Amino acid sequence: MTELNIYGQALGKSLPDWQTRPLPQKVVLKGDYCRLEPIDIKHSQDLFDAWHSIDDERDWTYFHIKRPITIRQCDHYIASLATSNDPLFYAVIAISTGKAVGFMALQRIDPNNGALEIGWINWSPLMKRTLCSTEAILLLLSYTLDTLQYRRCGWKCDSLHQAAINAAQRLGFQYEGTLRQTQVSKGHSRDIRWYSIIDNEWPEIRQAMQHWLSPLNLDDRGMQKRKLAEFMPPTAGS
Repeated sequence: MTELNIYGQALGKSLPDWQTRPLPQKVVLKGDYCRLEPIDIKHSQDLFDAWHSIDDERDWTYFHIKRPITIRQCDHYIASLATSNDPLFYAVIAISTGKAVGFMALQRIDPNNGALEIGWINWSPLMKRTLCSTEAILLLLSYTLDTLQYRRCGWKCDSLHQAAINAAQRLGFQYEGTLRQTQVSKGHSRDIRWYSIIDNEWPEIRQAMQHWLSPLNLDDRGMQKRKLAEFMPPTAGS
């Protein structure tokens, strides 16, 4: 039933116990296939090697900068990320090798309203289509929605970045709309697609990710028996 004020105007759901949420911290988040560490200059060589494991820059088309050409450029870039608190950057470390294979961040952090975004997602070729990529998102979502008890986690991407769109939908983020001509990136106009997961949707999405990552869902070759979409609730990713 919709709540009305004294003028008969409709109001949103009442939150009588709401309190400002804590700010995310530079903590280590541990999973079975990867862990997230606050990004640091120590990760620079691993990331440089991972980014240069292919000969072209196709993974940087929709990113805000070009791929660092030299290790010195990479050191400077990673050092600048390490000093930032919003965005707050985490390196993704593959448990199997102990090496950094990508990074991502929490950004637009709004503790008063319990809202933030996952952004700056930079998966190297060594991380794509691996268990690490899904578990890394799970770890950061669980930290924000479970541990810190934020109400909303957003995801935005270039409207032409089909891989990011597919990832958002696969991971259960719901499409909210497209903001037109919001950015100029590398000399090109950019429309932005917005997605989100909110707190009451998260438990079922979390469970779906956990089932997909479970050893019970792996065959003898280490491949998933069932797709993540088969575990997701019907409305996820719509």
